[in-house]
Amino acid sequence: QVQLAESGGGSVQTGGSLRLSCAASKYSIDRGCIAWFRQGQGKEREGVAHIYGGSVTYYADSVKGRFTVSLDNAKNTVSLQMNNLKPEDTAVYYCAADPTTYCSPGYWPKFNYWGQGTQVTVSS
Repeated sequence: QVQLAESGGGSVQTGGSLRLSCAASKYSIDRGCIAWFRQGQGKEREGVAHIYGGSVTYYADSVKGRFTVSLDNAKNTVSLQMNNLKPEDTAVYYCAADPTTYCSPGYWPKFNYWGQGTQVTVSS
């Protein structure tokens, strides 16, 4: 069965950077759609970005220009580079996968595999 595991979270000051990784097991992570979500305390989960076929297909307006998604096929991982972090970015970050289909601008498939999440805390 597909397994996903996030890592790289931590606590930083406003303006700092973190790099999150999503490691996949038992399938090739470049298959289908891979997405990053986040959920702040007391808030609904929201989509941050998704990637398909090696190309990023979505960034939330709130992270454009600051976050970058990339694939490393050799390591079977998807990364989320987060720069110029703001307190509003504080959340648990999750990666999710739907190996059965694509994603595209404006289209979010059903994600049937999820990691456990990694905490990102940005202090002002």
